[in-house]
Amino acid sequence: MSAVIDGPEAGRRVEEVLDRLAATGDRAACAAAEELVRVLMDFYGAGLARIVEKVGQGPLEVVYGDELVASLLSLHGLHPEDVHTRIARALAAHGEPVELLGFDAGTGVLRLRPAAASTGCGCGSGSGGDAGRTLEDTLACFAPEVTSVEREPAAAPAPALLQIGTRPPSPARVP
Repeated sequence: MSAVIDGPEAGRRVEEVLDRLAATGDRAACAAAEELVRVLMDFYGAGLARIVEKVGQGPLEVVYGDELVASLLSLHGLHPEDVHTRIARALAAHGEPVELLGFDAGTGVLRLRPAAASTGCGCGSGSGGDAGRTLEDTLACFAPEVTSVEREPAAAPAPALLQIGTRPPSPARVP
């Protein structure tokens, strides 16, 4: 079995390497490194597209919930689920109880607020998900179209219902 690869971490590592190259000031090396990343992305994307074409969507359904596979398919525009389905999958996988307020496909902004069933601590410590992983990391795997998450405060609880009615008859008045 191969080593466990974390999609968002791999992406950060690629960015760090490119940033280190840029810091050297060697423009030719930076351009070559960026071209290498593009060529490899195209190569792997074409290979994944061929796999999807040959195998078909049905057999692949079992791996849509896998963060690494979902990340690769989404990154190469091959994931058959729409972005809203993948956002819902990411929210469920992370386990943080949130209410989805909306997603703006034009800006990539996802709006959330703590769910009514949440403890309301606002600390982001959901009961599920991978410990130490942020919701943003999970979203990056399933729905890279989400470029930022805006969290709104929890909705104020509804006031307690106070019923006012006639008083039941007193025991002394009951015939």
